[in-house]
Amino acid sequence: MSHFPDFRNPAVLLDHARHTMRFYHPRAIDPAGGMYHYFLDDGTVYDAAHRHLVSSTRFVFTYAMAYRHFHDPAYLDGARHAVRFLREAHRAPDGDGYAWMLNGRVIEDGTQHAYGEAFVLLAYAHAAMAGIDEARPWIAETFELMERRFWDAANGLYADEASQDWSVRSTYRGQNANMHACEALQAAYLATGERRYLERAYTIAFNITQRQAQRCGGLIWEHYNTDWQPDWRFNFDDPANLFRPWGYQPGHFTEWSKLLLQLEQKATGVLEHDLAWLRPTAERFFQVAVEKGWDQDHGGLCYSLAPDLSICDPHKYFWVQAESAAAAAMLAQRTGDDSYWTWYQRLWEYSWTHMVDHEHGAWYRILDRQNRKLSNEKSPAGKVDYHTMGACYDIVGVLGRPDHA
Repeated sequence: MSHFPDFRNPAVLLDHARHTMRFYHPRAIDPAGGMYHYFLDDGTVYDAAHRHLVSSTRFVFTYAMAYRHFHDPAYLDGARHAVRFLREAHRAPDGDGYAWMLNGRVIEDGTQHAYGEAFVLLAYAHAAMAGIDEARPWIAETFELMERRFWDAANGLYADEASQDWSVRSTYRGQNANMHACEALQAAYLATGERRYLERAYTIAFNITQRQAQRCGGLIWEHYNTDWQPDWRFNFDDPANLFRPWGYQPGHFTEWSKLLLQLEQKATGVLEHDLAWLRPTAERFFQVAVEKGWDQDHGGLCYSLAPDLSICDPHKYFWVQAESAAAAAMLAQRTGDDSYWTWYQRLWEYSWTHMVDHEHGAWYRILDRQNRKLSNEKSPAGKVDYHTMGACYDIVGVLGRPDHA
């Protein structure tokens, strides 16, 4: 594709979000409850029964955000439908946790994951911001669940995993759950105005991107032991693990860049902490991601870097490109450095050419190094294009909304 739209026009970004949303709505809505989670490229549902907590929560986000931006009451109905399933099917009857995977409404995997419950917090915060008032008290409920079950006060971070009844707790510790908790806590602050959520987001951000990074060559390693020392071998033999891949993740570097700049904006004038480290840390992470992770021959940011920062997984994942474009726009605005707009354009041109399905809608999930699709599964568990539509909304926040939107 040689001709591109103006990616710095907010109307273009919103139109693209609408185009993506049309892939999912209304076909994603299961009249029996919740959403369908598994879609082929053309929108065919290839598994109508299975439900994953990550998809269930991210659908709340995508529908709530679509309603807030486009004011279509069908999107608000969709968000309510998704929230209802989260409460009635995933949530334990006593409120003490959320099932990770369901087959219909039967628990298939009841493991408790801090990563999943961070997305529960995110879902309720965005539901509340969309006007679903009954979700407002569930923000505090979820925060207190995570506080009671996962918070490691000695290390200032969330632990990761426990059995369904909380009797067995994993020794694994990970940055990914904490990163998304930081995201969710910022949303909880926006939804409630309660400073405690922003304080906790700051604590997590500092401990991951400063203290933990100092233990890992100045960058963010994914995996740790109980004492929060890096585990350099975890999932070495499973580098494509969906939620815990081996290696440094350029996409998480840039996602943290975005979160740090968002935190700086919210915390200025509110928190009495040192904020001077936030922007330079965001810049450093982004620069390493693009300098070490960009495929000079075929374009796109690769998935994983080895400890020596060589590319160890050259696949191109949709979310890596989308989050990096959002981070580039935020850095361009925050610093006034036009080199970030150059990266922004490069990332969008790559994604528009290779990742976006202009015929059916949404983004392909994964490509090989030569930008060939690996399968016709567009949206398996966990995807639902939360990253791509979310990136569009984040960028519109930088560019400003068009008058007619």
